[in-house]
Amino acid sequence: MAAGAENGIRGYFLTFMIAYIRDLCAQYRYVAESFETSCPWSNVSSLCQNVNRRLIESCLKHGVKQDRVFASFRVTQLYETGACIYVYFGFNYIDVADDRVVEIYEDVENDCRDEILKSGGSISHHHGVGKLRKRFIK
Repeated sequence: MAAGAENGIRGYFLTFMIAYIRDLCAQYRYVAESFETSCPWSNVSSLCQNVNRRLIESCLKHGVKQDRVFASFRVTQLYETGACIYVYFGFNYIDVADDRVVEIYEDVENDCRDEILKSGGSISHHHGVGKLRKRFIK
């Protein structure tokens, strides 16, 4: 069934704009990023719920309050067997020392990746593995 190109165009525009939104957010002590995964249809809902829970737990572990955490999930590509899911997340780091922000962000993303794998998702969809995700290959 052809659904038109409009939603795809909007999705790519959003992906493009995230870099600019990130620069603006940094002025307000907010860090945000996105990453993708894929999983079977039977895991889509639970994967999103589990990753959302783990994201909040990971932020709390680092002193980031729950009301300062944002998470959103978007299914971007559909297949007979499953879907590609983008995870958008961010947090306000007003209560965190500036020199710890990158370390905290990396730990939170790694916790989310770990949860994705536990929830039946893949290490990546189309962005590859690279240096950042090689630790999850095993």
